Amino acid sequence: MGETLVRMEGAQELIVDKLTKNGLYKTRSEVIRAGVLELAEKHKLFKNAKELEDELAVKKMQKISEEISKGKLKTQSWQEVKKKYNFK
Repeated sequence: MGETLVRMEGAQELIVDKLTKNGLYKTRSEVIRAGVLELAEKHKLFKNAKELEDELAVKKMQKISEEISKGKLKTQSWQEVKKKYNFK
């Protein structure tokens, strides 16, 4: 998961504080995540939730593939998994 540092002051900070203090969101991070999703919807970056999920899955698969290529992850055959975990 990526991290992004957001510095706010003025109106944006006041809005985030009010949304959390009024109990609409538990944390400031939740407010910002909700705002990003609203912007994606407003600007029609994805047709629907399924398209968004598909793109997220592709990104995750690409990351896993890179980690395997770099030797950070090791793949195992089904036979190795069955033996390791005593599957029959």
